[in-house]
Amino acid sequence: MTPPAALTPTKADKDAIDRASQCLLAGGLVAFPTETVYGLGADATSDRAVARIFEAKGRPQFNPLISHVSGVEMARQLGELSDLALALADTFWPGPLTLVVPRSADCPVSLLASAGLDTIAIRMPNHKVAQALIGRVQRPLAAPSANPSGRVSPTTAQHAADGLKGRIDMVLDGGPCTVGLESTVVSIVADQVRLLRPGTITRNQLEGVCGALEETKSNAIEAPGMLVSHYAPNASVRLNVSAPADNEALLGFGPDLPQHDGPIANLSPSADLVEAAANLFAMLRQLDATGARGIAVTPIPADGIGEAINDRLKRAAAPKT
Repeated sequence: MTPPAALTPTKADKDAIDRASQCLLAGGLVAFPTETVYGLGADATSDRAVARIFEAKGRPQFNPLISHVSGVEMARQLGELSDLALALADTFWPGPLTLVVPRSADCPVSLLASAGLDTIAIRMPNHKVAQALIGRVQRPLAAPSANPSGRVSPTTAQHAADGLKGRIDMVLDGGPCTVGLESTVVSIVADQVRLLRPGTITRNQLEGVCGALEETKSNAIEAPGMLVSHYAPNASVRLNVSAPADNEALLGFGPDLPQHDGPIANLSPSADLVEAAANLFAMLRQLDATGARGIAVTPIPADGIGEAINDRLKRAAAPKT
């Protein structure tokens, strides 16, 4: 079998964005940058285009997709935005916050993107290329992370191109992602606000706007990023390690790392959780590429953004299914 041809990222200038928008309107798939990670975009209103996302990623069809919008006006066409939802959007959009709300009665987004649920996940990205692309297409873009399902998320255009070559039509290169961790996901249904996936917008920041969050007790997949095994490298991942094994690579945090003769990467020598979040996926890829059988991760504080970092690492370390 002939291997798929290499996919070369295209600098995201005006001409490239115009060509990408034409590709999307014709039902194609385009990887594009956001502030969180690179997304694999398709016209969210097209059943066939959305189905291509699932096919390209090898993504389970019970795992819903986020619809990316240009602002609150477009979001209102997709979902029912309560006063609480509007308060969160007003505070954190554009930015790394996804709102899961009831689908509107005339929502144009494919039901496949909602995985058959009566809710829809919506986000307004804070990246000039993403906003230019949505503005040019004038439709919401369904866009999970631009990588094979369950694998490490892409934070550069080349990550997306390497992971999905032969499966997608175009990669827009807008430089490395500044946040580097997927969005916080919050469900707002019947005035209950629940944190479904932690992210760089923290629990404390959310509660400062909407009050105490309800606990999520169900194991149901209500939003992206809730699969038990997710964000995983090829190597096994072991957490809260103080002494890495000889055949492991070491992913550290802070100034005092264990002695180790194998490959080492430090998420943040200064113990800065924001820096660690931005480096997480790129460094998992870097260590995975060394061929080490496992990746040992030193403890990372769980406060603030650390909650989101530990969530991703826990899923990366879960048994692969």
